Amino acid sequence: MKFRTEIKCPEVSRQIDHRSGLVLLGSCFSEHMEDKFQYYKFRTYANPFGILFHPRAIEKAVQHCVTQKYYCAKDLIKHHDTWLSLDHHSQFDQRDHQQVLNDINKQIEFGYQALKNASHVIITLGTSWIYKWKQNDRIVGNCHKIPQKFFSKNLLASKEIITSLKQVISNVQKINKNASFIFTVSPVRHLKDGFTENTLSKSLLHQAIHELTDHKTVSYFPAYEIMMDDLRDYRFYKNDLVHPNDMAVDYIWELFKNSWISKDSRELMDEVEDIQKSRAHKAFDPESEAHKIFLEKLELKIRALQSKHPQIKFPKKEGND
Repeated sequence: MKFRTEIKCPEVSRQIDHRSGLVLLGSCFSEHMEDKFQYYKFRTYANPFGILFHPRAIEKAVQHCVTQKYYCAKDLIKHHDTWLSLDHHSQFDQRDHQQVLNDINKQIEFGYQALKNASHVIITLGTSWIYKWKQNDRIVGNCHKIPQKFFSKNLLASKEIITSLKQVISNVQKINKNASFIFTVSPVRHLKDGFTENTLSKSLLHQAIHELTDHKTVSYFPAYEIMMDDLRDYRFYKNDLVHPNDMAVDYIWELFKNSWISKDSRELMDEVEDIQKSRAHKAFDPESEAHKIFLEKLELKIRALQSKHPQIKFPKKEGND
């Protein structure tokens, strides 16, 4: 007897391995994915403009990185005592406007290099809803908790989303002809927009991605469907009943891994995980002979792995390694 519908994710042709260069863009779910990749020692770079939710914001971030178009003082605004960019996540906000510009432009440089060398660009779309700054009617990437009266709210049409995502692909291909694109729709529900409005928003994203997917350079991974149709239970959500909890993220990651990551790298991931768990171990008595032997064996494991995969690094830990 079956009690749930399971989504099968077949293996794809152009898989990811530990030689791949990965760029992750988009909503907060892309950060969860990057955490997983980093834990298993893949080469990753994520979100040069910080977390972004809608296609137009991602398009602008990619365009700035590809063309190396830097920000200057006139691109910032001051809200209360803080300088910020409406194109960027609030992680860049600071009292010193020059520091904001330095941080923003440094990430544009990093983003250019990462996109230029990427084998896979993974883009997680969160919403079709956008906000415009009323002062000049420009679309913003983040509202920075500025009162909503300063913004107007609009819904992107399917054609606008398709055009935006095509531009993302085109811009990356100007500096990197070999990158594969993996699109996914975030499993996070934007219920502040409203239940019906969230469903409409997600459906427009799905429709646009469907128009672009060709299974050669552009593919789709069903993170949203896994959450909605496979897990389908509030025990897989955080307390806010909106964001997937750790168990759900782990489950979605497992399906992604089995579909997109090569068999050789999956085996290497097991070795990396064994070392990571050992490194996280907290000794009851750090000065005991048993713990010293444990550390010696761990160091031998790390050296053995790095002799075969020198690109994999484990930073020194104070007091133990």
